[in-house]
Formats: sequence, C-alpha cells, structure tokens
Amino acid sequence: MTMTDVPADDARARGGEVLTARGQRLRRRLERLIGVAATEGNALTALRNGDEIFAAMLAAIRSAEHTVDLMTFVYWKGEIARDFAAALCDRARAGVRVRLLLDGFGSRLIEQHLLDEMDAAGVHVSWFRKPVFLSPFKQNHRCHRKVLVVDETVAFTGGVGIAEEWCGDARNENEWRDTHVRLRGPAVDGVAAAFAQNWAECCDDLFDERDRFTAQEASGSAVVQVVRGSASFGWQDMQTLLRVILQSAEERVRIATAYFAPDTYFIDLLCATAARGVEVEILLPGPHTDKRVCQLAGQWHYDQLLGCGVRIHQYQPTMMHAKVITVDRVAALTGSTNINRRSLDHDEEVMLTVIDEEFTAVLDRHFDEDTAVSVEMRADRYRRRSWLQRGREALVVPIRRFL
Repeated sequence: MTMTDVPADDARARGGEVLTARGQRLRRRLERLIGVAATEGNALTALRNGDEIFAAMLAAIRSAEHTVDLMTFVYWKGEIARDFAAALCDRARAGVRVRLLLDGFGSRLIEQHLLDEMDAAGVHVSWFRKPVFLSPFKQNHRCHRKVLVVDETVAFTGGVGIAEEWCGDARNENEWRDTHVRLRGPAVDGVAAAFAQNWAECCDDLFDERDRFTAQEASGSAVVQVVRGSASFGWQDMQTLLRVILQSAEERVRIATAYFAPDTYFIDLLCATAARGVEVEILLPGPHTDKRVCQLAGQWHYDQLLGCGVRIHQYQPTMMHAKVITVDRVAALTGSTNINRRSLDHDEEVMLTVIDEEFTAVLDRHFDEDTAVSVEMRADRYRRRSWLQRGREALVVPIRRFL
C-alpha cells in the first residue's frame, strides 16, 4: 500500500491540525519502525544563518528564569563565543542553573579564559569524551548534537556551532549558510532528553530542584518526532529514519547536507527512489568547504547518482552547513545529522521529523533560494573530469567510513 492508498477518512485531527492521509501514514511508519512516539501541538520557527539564529538563542538565554542547558560540538573563538559565555555567566550569577556540555574534540579550541570566567560565575561546564582520557575506540565517537533548552519550555537544535564562522547572513565566504530551529510544545521534552542522555555519561547530577518537570502546553499544530542517533554497532535509528523517508517519498525529496559521504547502500537507495519517479535533489557545498576530503568521498558517487537522475547542486557563496530534508511538501527533517558515515554510524546526533505543510514550505522556499545561487552538476560534464580528480576521489574511498 502506498501512502496515497490510505483512505481520506483515515486522516486524523492532531493538535488542531488535520493530518492528510499521506502525513498520517508517514507518521505511523516512523513511530512503528523507530519506536519513538510523535507529539502534537508543537510550534516551530526556521532560523536561517547566524544573524537570526544567534539573536534568538541569546535572547532565550538572557530571559531564562530557572534553567539553561546548552550542548554543542563546536565552541571556538570570536566575539560570538564571548557573547554566549557572557550570557551564560549572567544567568548563573542570577541564580539560574546553567549547564554547558562541550564535545572534547570539537570544542578543543575554546579559549581558556572563557572557561575560567564561566566556572567562576557558577556555570556547570562538562566535557564529553576528552580524547586524552579515552580508549582509541571511544575517541572516534563524538557528540555532534547541538541543543539548547531554556526553562524546559523552549528548545533549539540544528547545525550551528558557537564560532565566528556562523555569524552573519551568508553574504560572503566568511559567513556560513546554516539552519537552526526554535521549538515550543511537547517535543521540547525529546530535545531535552537528547541533552540529558549525554550529560548523564559525564556527570552525576542528572537533575536538581530547579528542574520543575511541568507539563508541556500545546503551542502550535505541528506533529514532531524527536529521533536520537547514538554510536553503535550495526543499524541504528538515524539510518532507519532516512530509509523510511526515502522509501516513503512519492513526489519529491530534497536534501541539504554539509558532508555527503554515505555508504553504497544509501547511494543505491537514492537511485531506487529516483527510479520510482520521485524527484531527488541534493544541495551540497561547492568551492567553499572546510572538509575537502569528505567532499571528494561524495564526488566518487556523482557518476552513479547523476546517471540515475538525481540532481546535485553545489552552493557557491560560502560553506553550506545546513542539514535539512523535505519530502512531498508535507514533512521535513532538520537537526545535526549529515548524510555521511560519521553521522550515521559513529556520532551522537538528534533530528526533528516535522509533519507540517507550512513549516515544510518555509524550508522548501529556502532550498529554492539556495539552489538559485548554486551550480547544478551535469552528468556529461562530470564524466569528463580529469584523471587527477578521479585519482583524488579514489584515494579517499578506503577512509570514507571515518568521514
């Protein structure tokens, strides 16, 4: 049975919104196959690029009255790093419980004086798997989640790190393109659980008297499922999520990802999706990328993808760091996960699956605007690439599972 085979009267009213038969079918597939219930009554705002994202996050932190939980893979240098440290310190001095969880590898460039200032102000700073203290196996499994939860009522997640590279509005190569989401409603609990899961590995105090555990009020009409990916052997939830989305698509799938280096299974799955008549488009970094090796690993598959009818766009203005998927104009995925082996096999990740046509339309519009300043790859032209380029692509194949 396809999603359009579901009778129209099977559409269910959820949180003030009537899900279409297609939306309801997708919801039930995801809930049953991943085992995570979706929630109704959520409100989401898509935030694009640093000017919007950082302003919203800092405003939320500065308004905190009870708790602030911030987890990030990247916390580097620059004025924005100092702005976040100052906001966290201010709230801690005001009596707010402030916790900051930094990945031991990704945030290694944070300035020591910021750590000293936050410690003195009462911010609880903890590190996730500092490499020097780990076995070689654990060093490869990082916490790539980006989560901010304020007063248990508003959450943020997406692709940005705390660094000057994300500042601005993607106006030039020094201002990265990215997407973050502000969330209110019952799904905030799922994002908070992503923080708690990683905090629990590092610290004994999982909660305290300032955690109120109040019921989440309905704030909108979006249905949201929060999916957490964790390092493991074999198949995991993030892979299942992508598999269900691609196999459920009937008209169109759009993927924006910063790092594209999947295994052959997902390349074949993308081709099979296109073979069913689904329009498949992928938006990737172009001349500006901070991981050239990962880009080469993805380019190894361009021949096959283009030959299958998959359209590939390379973003030109700056580094394209967003992680967004939309499907059939009814659902969207956004969070920290890239379409590469590292995200799918090795790292702690979090994604929101949003079944809401209005929110999906916003992200589709962003995709249209991004592809308007991108270069589309052509199969005949790419097949004529130099032998030097082919050699570079081949060289990275043996290490792509670590990219």
